[in-house]
Amino acid sequence: MRKYFDAIRRIAGNVVTVQATGVGYDELAVIESAHGDSLAQVIRLEGQYVSLQIFSGSQGVSNNDRVRFLRRPMEVIFSEDLFGRVFDGSGRPRDDRPMPTGRRIPIGTPPVNPVMRHMPDKMIHTGIPMIDVFNSLVESQKIPIFSVAGEPYNELLARIGMQANADIIILGGMGLRHDDYLKFWRTFEEGGVLGRTIMFIHTAADPVVECLMVPDLCLAVGEQFALQGRRVLVLLTDMTAFADALKEISIIMEQIPSNRGYPGDLYTQMARRYEKAVDLEGAGSMTILACVTMPGDDVTHPVPDNTGYITEGQFYLRNGRIEPFGSLSRLKQQVNGKTRNDHRAIMDACIQLYALCRESREKRDMGFEMSEWDKKLLKYGELFEERIMDLAVNIPLFEALDRCWAILAECFEPEETGIRRALIDEHWPKPRISTQTAGKEKEKPSEKPAAKQLVSV
Repeated sequence: MRKYFDAIRRIAGNVVTVQATGVGYDELAVIESAHGDSLAQVIRLEGQYVSLQIFSGSQGVSNNDRVRFLRRPMEVIFSEDLFGRVFDGSGRPRDDRPMPTGRRIPIGTPPVNPVMRHMPDKMIHTGIPMIDVFNSLVESQKIPIFSVAGEPYNELLARIGMQANADIIILGGMGLRHDDYLKFWRTFEEGGVLGRTIMFIHTAADPVVECLMVPDLCLAVGEQFALQGRRVLVLLTDMTAFADALKEISIIMEQIPSNRGYPGDLYTQMARRYEKAVDLEGAGSMTILACVTMPGDDVTHPVPDNTGYITEGQFYLRNGRIEPFGSLSRLKQQVNGKTRNDHRAIMDACIQLYALCRESREKRDMGFEMSEWDKKLLKYGELFEERIMDLAVNIPLFEALDRCWAILAECFEPEETGIRRALIDEHWPKPRISTQTAGKEKEKPSEKPAAKQLVSV
């Protein structure tokens, strides 16, 4: 027998407050109105008063409507039929195709027990030298891309998803423009990875409540695939939009605001999602790569500031490049010692020389006289930015390491790089010998004996 509650006391934005008993937190409810049924979720319990956020908005809801609680939390369908599909923030199809079949799984479950986690030790190759060489991405890592509006962070995220050696790609879009969503779709389709991609998209025109559900939907599905032994890469963009949705709901709920109006539990809300990244012992893994836009390029803004405490490093995207200074993958030491014996040495040498190049550029801009060493550094900086830092560069790790060696050889003498002699002897590019020079060298051994005969005579 169904039980209804009709004592709706308050309607504010997308949140309604109803007087009810025997209700649990995060429980789903259906609000039956003259305009149709609306799905809602419990977000606050205060005595006999229950606050519900309505996924489709409160338009058409009145105090005379009835509320029926479903006695279960929000769930999402899980099956192989999800691949190549696009869903909204409520888990409904956005691609005009029928609802997939499969078993339902709850969302918002706790993170995996640390005892069941495996120490991250496998590298994810992306084809981007500034990541693969200098800040390697590791399976089960949680790491954001810090950027500002106008930077190609969505393009970078799509490219990583297309080129990363992962079994499954799950994209969670929050507050996306429609053309950004279509760019992701076209990129994955042209890259041939759409068949192993699942997308949960919330656009700027959708109800703000659905924005909060997107990360939970992505992570719930990704966790189930990881338990099956799959390597899952979850891409989230933009976590600042997620935090803004939290702020909007907290204002409606009349919660006491914290820093810059964000709720006091902002850190906890984001950590609940990021901590889902895991490398399961005896199973698969789930890696989380998220975009975080910084309003006014302010890294002290509450969203990037709290994110930095939760995640394992960050990539800074500025002027269309991943900046080597400030970017940090704290797990790179787990993997870059196993790739090639020169990986760490070339990583350190290139960054140190690029830092010296920036000092030489400051001297040049201030009108100081340039020494021969400064000129070498300036040449190196230009080649390094053009052949390594440019996001258009798309090469495998070993080729990127060889290119770094080639740049060093073009600008410096071996002893000027600070690299160990053993590595230089093994990897320093050998000078190319032209055919004319090679012919002359072959003639020299025959000339020397003739000269000795003339002297003896």
